[in-house]
Amino acid sequence: QCVLEEGTIAYQNWVKTGTDVYRQFWIFDVQNPEEVMVNSSNIKVKQRGPYTYRVRYLAKQNITQHGDNTVSFAQPNGAIFERSLSVGTENDSFTVLNLAVAYNNTADGFYRVFNGKDDISKVAIIDTYKDKKNLSYWLGYCDMINGTDAASFPPFVEKSRILRFFSSDICRSIYAEFENEINLKGIPMYRFVLPSKAFASPTVNPDNECFCTEKIISKNCTSAGVLDISSCKAKKPVYISLPHFLHASPDVPEPIDGLNPNEEEHRTYLDVEPITGFTLRFAKRLQVNILVKPVKKIDTLSKLKRNYIVPVLWLNETGTIGDEKAEMFRKRVTGKINLLGLVEMVLLTVGLVIFVVSMIAYCVCRSKKIK
Repeated sequence: QCVLEEGTIAYQNWVKTGTDVYRQFWIFDVQNPEEVMVNSSNIKVKQRGPYTYRVRYLAKQNITQHGDNTVSFAQPNGAIFERSLSVGTENDSFTVLNLAVAYNNTADGFYRVFNGKDDISKVAIIDTYKDKKNLSYWLGYCDMINGTDAASFPPFVEKSRILRFFSSDICRSIYAEFENEINLKGIPMYRFVLPSKAFASPTVNPDNECFCTEKIISKNCTSAGVLDISSCKAKKPVYISLPHFLHASPDVPEPIDGLNPNEEEHRTYLDVEPITGFTLRFAKRLQVNILVKPVKKIDTLSKLKRNYIVPVLWLNETGTIGDEKAEMFRKRVTGKINLLGLVEMVLLTVGLVIFVVSMIAYCVCRSKKIK
């Protein structure tokens, strides 16, 4: 049931998620733009939101099974504004840096993943993205496309496993580690979280060395918590971080007033059912920032005396398995596993009873022979 082919539970949930997924945006409204332009003061921001959209409601397109046990597809993007879950309308005004964010009528991909027919341990792992096995954004192993898209993982997930996945939003592969066991609507789950070391500077985590692409803004690669993704954003000075610069080194948020990082509210986690490897609940949080530097030829930037990594918005994309799907999952998966566990216990008990009876009979017979 974990193979990606028509007729399996995995395929049914893979083609079109049965979970309502929402993407919430909080906009950082700059309160003192003129003071910053004239005096290079700290930037005062106030977050406004959430502005909520329903996303990932479209089925995968151009699904094609291939002879090498892979399946290719495109994931169309769509967004429906949910006014009842938002603080305002899409026409609200803010003072922010100019950053065009287009989401509707685009597609993420083209992806090609292993379907698991020949090797279930590879199911859903990405083989190529946009027909390439590497991203061409980073140097060395940082450029590799690792793991799945985080919607599911190969089955029989152990707590010791590091869950690797690729996110096109941040233009890189990343990973999550086991935190604790939880129960979601009667389904036992493992919670995996993105560790702080994934965003640490190379001085703390040498594995991040190839994600440091410049020496000035990063203070010779000693700053933590922000990722320069300009190489995959047409050279626009875009930096990605966790919301409110969670896990960033102190120098990053220092010139920004109004930030309040909170682990519970701003971290990313995945709740994975360990037998099937399905992600049944998740929260993906990230922040989009723009690098602002002094530029003499631009009036608004000509008087700046320092660099700023300015937060523009942060998003929270969440999804939880619905009650109907959870009930189906309990019946078709969890219930069968519990039944197998019960059968196993019964067989062990019966086997133990037979063994004890046999030993008693043997001892009685041996005792009679001795007499």
